[in-house]
Amino acid sequence: MKNPRINLHIHSIYSDGNSTIENIIKKAISEGLEHIAITDHFTNSWKADIIPSLDTNSKIDRYRSEISSYQSDLKRRKETLQVFTGVEIDLGSSKEYILKHIKPFDYDLILFEYLESLESIPFIKSLLILWRKAYSLKKPFPLLGLAHFDPSNFLCQGFQVLINFLLENEIFIEFNSSYSQYYSRKYSLFYEKVKEVGILVSIGCDSHDTKRLADINGPWEAVNDYLLQNNLFELIKKLNQIERKRQ
Repeated sequence: MKNPRINLHIHSIYSDGNSTIENIIKKAISEGLEHIAITDHFTNSWKADIIPSLDTNSKIDRYRSEISSYQSDLKRRKETLQVFTGVEIDLGSSKEYILKHIKPFDYDLILFEYLESLESIPFIKSLLILWRKAYSLKKPFPLLGLAHFDPSNFLCQGFQVLINFLLENEIFIEFNSSYSQYYSRKYSLFYEKVKEVGILVSIGCDSHDTKRLADINGPWEAVNDYLLQNNLFELIKKLNQIERKRQ
């Protein structure tokens, strides 16, 4: 089976990317990509003073509406490319700010950025609980993942707590070509455990321009090296299910 061409971490001009969603989609088609997610930044931490982000409800609505229109257009044209609506949430943001602006079921995929300590795990857990209570919907959550995750923060303390958390909440780990140091061989113990217990994995490029939209060879080499192909294929199955529900 050939390696699916997938990039689930892309930024547009709605945050700190240089490309419009239209140009991202055109380039993705020309590169033969099959699954992409637009995942613009959401933050009110220190980053909010440095980069643009999805910082108002009206901007979020425009963002979602534009992606949705291209999803419909791709389907009408019978393109093979699947485009998913995502958001990258900075865990340095306040809980109140996240709850005020992010409605989880508006997205296909949510990335959490900067899970760097055990203290952040209860923060995410409480968000998930409050979201479920607020919307009281029985349908599945969007796909949840950790953006460019650094395993070194948990190898000496909290390793099993992290693994249990990922399993219980069905959170995937991203192999990100912009952060290849995070899947080097020194983290083989972590990725062996990911394989053993069946945690899902994804591939993303953290693309801020279309030049790096298909920079997926490095992550794929790591996925193959750690024998995590099935973990990625299971994630792709979920993407296909999301796409079918849109029909």
